[in-house]
Amino acid sequence: MKSVTLGTTTSVVEITHISTHGIWLLLDDEELFMSYEHFPWFKNATIANIVKLERPTPNHLYWPLLDIDLAVESIKHPSKFPLVSSK
Repeated sequence: MKSVTLGTTTSVVEITHISTHGIWLLLDDEELFMSYEHFPWFKNATIANIVKLERPTPNHLYWPLLDIDLAVESIKHPSKFPLVSSK
């Protein structure tokens, strides 16, 4: 009997809604909200730039057209990752 190797499992990540308040995304079987208050880089981005989304690893999302990298944990718990600005 010949051994068959199945394809690799792919993780689902999809933008499901963009509103004036933020972005909803589906991550595997969980829906997450990214408010513009916590993720201001997306507020003035085009829809085409937002929906072009990659998931290089299960815990990492990347928007190549915006050059934005985010840890999934920072989306799930944005208060643990406060925005810091240096002037």
